[in-house]
Amino acid sequence: MADSETTSPTKRIRVPKTSEIVADHFRGQIVRGELKEGDFLPPEGQLMTTLGISRPTLREAFRILEAESLISVVRGSRTGARVHQPSTELVSRYAGYVLQSMGTTIADLYQARLAIEPQVVRWLAAKPERRAIKRLRDEIERLRVLLLADRFDAFIDAVSEFHGALVEVSGTQTLMFMNQLLLNLMSRHQSDYKRRHPLDYEEQKKSLHAGLRSYEKLIDLIEAGEVDGAVKHWRLHLTNANETWAEDAEGARIVDSLGQ
Repeated sequence: MADSETTSPTKRIRVPKTSEIVADHFRGQIVRGELKEGDFLPPEGQLMTTLGISRPTLREAFRILEAESLISVVRGSRTGARVHQPSTELVSRYAGYVLQSMGTTIADLYQARLAIEPQVVRWLAAKPERRAIKRLRDEIERLRVLLLADRFDAFIDAVSEFHGALVEVSGTQTLMFMNQLLLNLMSRHQSDYKRRHPLDYEEQKKSLHAGLRSYEKLIDLIEAGEVDGAVKHWRLHLTNANETWAEDAEGARIVDSLGQ
């Protein structure tokens, strides 16, 4: 008969290091909002006394949190570590690395937007809300001011913010997060694309004016509650935009989060 001790399915349990427990403590406070962006942790000496830990343990905990971009430590400073809230920018950067490692194409990136925004437009048009309409019209007015001032690069940046606002006013936080990841990655691609494919003044102005008219039409359709018309218009708009930013050879390029 086999020895019961040698056939036991038990596994060794890993006990967290003290530095990991300390990092968990501060991470929880940051994520829960008990520590805000820009707050400072107490000085090292005070934390060592309060937590009953050594300086090496505290500094190892800080290294863990720094690697997660949740704090920044200025060496030699008399203030404590500075707190940073989690951000979609950091997540989108890492997401870009993952997508690049998977061989994801630029066309795939833009196609994903078609799975989000038309559905959001359907929700907004099915139940138009004054608050949402006002927010979107404010975004359009900002675009108009930038275009009249010939601030084309700022206009394109503001277009990304308009797309973000479109999803944001739906109130669906998970989609807001996913959409912002896409927008951050697409903005990086668009900056690189403009550098490689510059347009002359008149061509660029004509294109941006057409875009502005399309945004205005979308909001008019949403406000009028024309669900099918709004969805159809926005799907066509995104398809045309995808053909501009992700045409043929450009669309076949692999997402490049390291080189952009």
